[in-house]
Amino acid sequence: MSRLGEGQTGSAGVVRVELVARLRERIAEVEDAIFARARTLSEGVGEEDPEYVAGLRATVGEALDFALIHIEKGEDWTGPIPSAAAEQARRSARAGVRLDTVLRRYAAGDRLLGDFIMDEADRFPSQALRKVLRIHGPQVDRLMAAVATEYMDEVARMKRSPTQRLAERVQRLVAGESLADIGGLEYSFDAWHLGLIVKGTKAEACVRALAAGLDSQVLVVPRGDGIVWAWLGARRPLAVPDVERLLSDGIAGDATLAVGETRRGLDGWRLTHREAQAAQEVMLRKAQRLTRARDVVLLAAVLRDDALAKSLFETYLAPLEGHGDSGAVLRETLRAYFSAGLNAATAAAALAVDRHTVQRRLRKVEEALGRLLPDCHAELVVALGLEELDAEAAADGTSTVS
Repeated sequence: MSRLGEGQTGSAGVVRVELVARLRERIAEVEDAIFARARTLSEGVGEEDPEYVAGLRATVGEALDFALIHIEKGEDWTGPIPSAAAEQARRSARAGVRLDTVLRRYAAGDRLLGDFIMDEADRFPSQALRKVLRIHGPQVDRLMAAVATEYMDEVARMKRSPTQRLAERVQRLVAGESLADIGGLEYSFDAWHLGLIVKGTKAEACVRALAAGLDSQVLVVPRGDGIVWAWLGARRPLAVPDVERLLSDGIAGDATLAVGETRRGLDGWRLTHREAQAAQEVMLRKAQRLTRARDVVLLAAVLRDDALAKSLFETYLAPLEGHGDSGAVLRETLRAYFSAGLNAATAAAALAVDRHTVQRRLRKVEEALGRLLPDCHAELVVALGLEELDAEAAADGTSTVS
């Protein structure tokens, strides 16, 4: 309920507080709109890196909170610049995203926030809303100036750093440039390659230990934030189970790994890296030692499209509520059934129920969906996977399905 009664104008402070309260009621909608707009202002180069996208989402959330606090506190408030914004500026510089693109995103986000503020025009005096927008402008300028400074400082640091020059060359090669255009990398591309993305305090040491254990060449590119891109190269295909065996020997420390599949030649070198990036989409949301692309590729693809994720949830999980057994019971049964290789007896043993109970529940699922399970097996597996990731993310306030 509004603090302003009908016909009341209220003090400027009351208007600001009430306006922010109403905007916070719509915070998910506002944040999603700004994030979607920011994604449309994309150059493509380096911007599909899951870590970059996650950083962009975090930046939108913190920058929006920064803006709302300023509106609420008034023009004299000068809080610290959001840490996510500073880090994303540096990440953008490392990814080769132009500064004008970074700043255009802030300008676009500010315009969208202004649109949401004006949506409240019928509840507040128009003069008060115009003043809010007017005094908000300098704070946006301050934020953008700070972001530009962080970006340029990172560019200057990169010019002094051989590691950053290597990262820039490798990124160009990943994007499709030829070896002749970027020069030698002291790594043979006429080989079998296994792409990895490793995160941890000793990520590079982990990769080099794997290379030694597998008797392979290695290309390691630090990416900041404790993350490295890496490739292992050998004359024979490298087996992911061998990687898992070495990890079980304790060489990884606190590292987590996203792993592609073994591919051959330069095109294969690019493909196995893309696969590792797909696995990283899931690794960012579900902590586990190793995430393999072939196990999560469909799930990773859906994670890149919020609307598609929501569609899967609404189509395949939401209808399971209200059909005798609870939706949670039906979903648990589906997970057990799929884990058992579609064997009802094995699923029943895992659930400590009889086989007929499992079969009855599966029929209820089919009735609820209006489809036979074999006809929507893959969709259900992905939808259930999304729900599991959403539960993992709930602890830190993020969500796969909104």
